[in-house]
Amino acid sequence: MVKRRRSYETGHRPKFLAVVDDSPECAKAVRFAARRCARVGATIVLLGVVTPPPEENWLGVGEVMQAEAEAEAEALITAAAASVRALAGLEPEKVVRTGVKSDEMIKLIEADEDISLLVLAAGTGSSGPGPLVSALAGKNAGSFPIPVAIVPGHLADEEIDALA
Repeated sequence: MVKRRRSYETGHRPKFLAVVDDSPECAKAVRFAARRCARVGATIVLLGVVTPPPEENWLGVGEVMQAEAEAEAEALITAAAASVRALAGLEPEKVVRTGVKSDEMIKLIEADEDISLLVLAAGTGSSGPGPLVSALAGKNAGSFPIPVAIVPGHLADEEIDALA
């Protein structure tokens, strides 16, 4: 039995989840999510995921690496939040987690029943659309708990605004 998302019930506002990273295409996905949220009355969640440090923790280096990675993720989310405020006048919810990006994304979606759309950026380079998009396009695509919007990184801002 598929559990119905709470975002579809009266009195609940849907949330769009945008995964923030340091890829150049990320800004396109955040722009699409912000514009779409403004048009449909939704809110936005910005997720940054930090890769855990290696298991060997020599003289506390792991904690320093973790703190630096978390600060970098927070800076990326802060910049994306400023963009959302400028584009849509919305104050985004900011989340930083540690773990495997796809796992943390799924855990957040399962934990917050108001999240109703996942917005991902697709890379434009020769290496493919990116690991998250590739993972979702495989055998897991049909079983994903919410719809996924994939924003190609080559679209112009005007095209994204028109599509949102």
